[in-house]
Amino acid sequence: MAEDKKITKSLTRRNFLKTAGTAAAVAGLASSGVALTPWKAEAAAIPKKWDETYDVVVIGSGFAGLAAAYEAKKAGASVVILEKMRTPGGNSIINGGVISAAGSPMEEKQGVKDSSELLLKDMLTAGLNLNHVELAKMVADNSNATVQWTMTELGVQYKDKLSQEGGHSVPRMYSTHNQSGSAIVTQQLAKLKELGVEPKTQSFLTQIYRDADGRVKGVQIRDKYVFPNADSGKLKNIKARKAVVLATGGFGNDVAFRTIQDPRLNADFPSTNQPGATSEALRESLRIGCTPVQLSWIQLGPWGSPDEKGMGLSPFFAQLCAAMYGLWIDTKTGKRFVNELADRKIRADAIIRVGNKCIAFTDASGYAFGQKAIAEALPKLMERGVVKKYETIEEMAAAHNCPVEPLKEEIEKFNKGVLAGKDAEWGRYLQKNQKPLGPGPWYALRLTPKIHHCMGGVHMNVKAQAMDIMTDKPIPGLYAAGEVTGGVHGAVRLGSCATLDCLIFGRIAGQNAAKDKSWS
Repeated sequence: MAEDKKITKSLTRRNFLKTAGTAAAVAGLASSGVALTPWKAEAAAIPKKWDETYDVVVIGSGFAGLAAAYEAKKAGASVVILEKMRTPGGNSIINGGVISAAGSPMEEKQGVKDSSELLLKDMLTAGLNLNHVELAKMVADNSNATVQWTMTELGVQYKDKLSQEGGHSVPRMYSTHNQSGSAIVTQQLAKLKELGVEPKTQSFLTQIYRDADGRVKGVQIRDKYVFPNADSGKLKNIKARKAVVLATGGFGNDVAFRTIQDPRLNADFPSTNQPGATSEALRESLRIGCTPVQLSWIQLGPWGSPDEKGMGLSPFFAQLCAAMYGLWIDTKTGKRFVNELADRKIRADAIIRVGNKCIAFTDASGYAFGQKAIAEALPKLMERGVVKKYETIEEMAAAHNCPVEPLKEEIEKFNKGVLAGKDAEWGRYLQKNQKPLGPGPWYALRLTPKIHHCMGGVHMNVKAQAMDIMTDKPIPGLYAAGEVTGGVHGAVRLGSCATLDCLIFGRIAGQNAAKDKSWS
């Protein structure tokens, strides 16, 4: 009995989590009969002396982190942005530069009928209704206002024509002038610099300090960290008078962690993510008691190409030329195998199912649309041999070992649907300016799915407060936004909605962090 009491006494929440991990801890405590009590930790873990002090400490410098820092600074808080890599921006600065706005002025100008309700419906349909509806609704309801804000306050420039991503009922997607997220990130950085805030790069989060009272009071970092050397840099403790904002992105390039969540996604799968998209900050947030949400839902981008590394430029052609104005074909059969404008999971799963031997192609008309929409990308894709030109359909089929007669039959079947105004076989949305395919020349690229986005992460509420796994209440002094969180997108994130998610909840996190009084 004495030994049993000793074991029970030593089983503090923090010690148990250290050895068992959060998920195992919850299951273990519940089954053993030990009560799920509020946070309890060793007060000695909090530094007696801090190296630096700010009102708000933001971890991460992508869309969400920069939005949080901007709003917190505008609200009068002192702010520091900590970024582990050598340069700011994370995945945001290399993303495709697309963002959706439901009910936008450009939709009205182009005769597109849309609403926030329809965007929400599309998000829930793609998400298999695993979305936390209140979070998804925040994204849908604030989509247009957020895009207008990026233009009027940040000065972001967009192209003058909408495009359509898979899973969206209508064209509602704005594209930045350079077809890159850098057009938003650079404007965010410039605005922050005007306010006297610049990201501190090579600052790697090693610990979040959560005190015995349950409140987050600061962080430990490695200053002058050199990725991926975990022991590089000097340890520093940074105090947050008001709050810490976690905006560290996803873990798509963390092979060990992602294969724990989904054993299929081993090192054989390429990723679109930047090298620093790893799980250390997420693991630390779980250690201090954050609730994990849907970590195994990891999205594959169906529009990747095996002929270029990383994100590359292939998505622009595969989506804006071939999915909107051409066809995706299984080269083993010469037939269509999916609705080219279905959501990303449906399309990626379909490519894998038919054996990953697929091409996306379009004709001269579809290529001409691409020249207007993505003029910078197409010449590079052609020069690199990622997209190839063929004078005849026979030449294209031969180059990809595709039976030509079934291919011709598919084109003819699709063209009849275009003339009838309906894609009867696959139910694809037909663009208002869609023409029957042909004649050549033809343009094609090879497809392969690439790991792209992590739908799961830390549970947050509509105020962007990180939630405690033991109490289901907000963790005082901790906010979270962007891809490090879960629940917004459910099973599948619709393209162009991540940028919305990051900006909307980043701004909310910054505004609320600046006025946080949980420690006063």
